[in-house]
Amino acid sequence: MSELPDWMYAPRAEGWFADDLDHLPQAPRHTELIDGALVFMMSPQRSWHTRVVRRLTDALERSVPDGVLAEGEMTIKLDRRNRPEPDVVVATAKYDPDRTWYAPADVLLVVEVLSPESAHRDRTVKVRKYAEAGIPHYWIVEDEEGLPVVHVYELDGATGTYAPAGIFRGTLERPVPFPVTIDLDGLVPSSGRAGD
Repeated sequence: MSELPDWMYAPRAEGWFADDLDHLPQAPRHTELIDGALVFMMSPQRSWHTRVVRRLTDALERSVPDGVLAEGEMTIKLDRRNRPEPDVVVATAKYDPDRTWYAPADVLLVVEVLSPESAHRDRTVKVRKYAEAGIPHYWIVEDEEGLPVVHVYELDGATGTYAPAGIFRGTLERPVPFPVTIDLDGLVPSSGRAGD
């Protein structure tokens, strides 16, 4: 078994902290921090995933009100030991070209587009962590025979957990966190759908 490079060893006995990610230029591009452990996205991303993330980010960016922005693949510093990287973040923070993360208080919506490598974390670990951080809206996008299906969750203030708010196929229309209508089928080329 080969030895790990020095940069992969945590700088302290407690593991990694959220700020450490800004000082790891050797780490793979989509490195997350979950419970003080580095999580690497090492498998290649499917074209379906990449297109859905890009087109969904663009659709949300066109829908957001003034003072709100949508951005793909930006980390959220949930706390000292957790800094996940959702596929899309919608936030109230001002644009900063040097930004590397968002604070949970600025985040209105987090979107995770499932891939085989991340599905378990997105459905279990991240849903709990985003709710505990107080992020009001969470969407999970799944591939259903080549078409995106969006599972929408809203934070229940009384319980501090997410409550299901709908499953959307074809078109997603929501009044919160801002009025938005998205042609879900249009997020992928018709030639790439199952049965075509």
